[in-house]
Amino acid sequence: MIETTHGYIHAKDDYLKRLRRIEGQARGLQRMVEEEQYCIDILTQVSAMTKALQSVALGLLDEHMNHCVVDAAKGGGPEADAKLKEASDAIARLVRS
Repeated sequence: MIETTHGYIHAKDDYLKRLRRIEGQARGLQRMVEEEQYCIDILTQVSAMTKALQSVALGLLDEHMNHCVVDAAKGGGPEADAKLKEASDAIARLVRS
């Protein structure tokens, strides 16, 4: 069995820290709604959380492109085509979101 590592593994702790912070933001949003806070204040926090998630997504995409896609491209063939399509599909999902 071939063991593979993901491109983000060197920054795993940073990603986990950022995701925990986002999780805290989500709990904060729930609390804001429960406390019936002002709509615009809630929307401002939603925007901040969305930007934080997008930042994580773009970082992971960059890691994927620089590690998984580059490695597959070096080998060529169907795996390279599949990794490029996978990255293209991920970019399309991010653009739509």
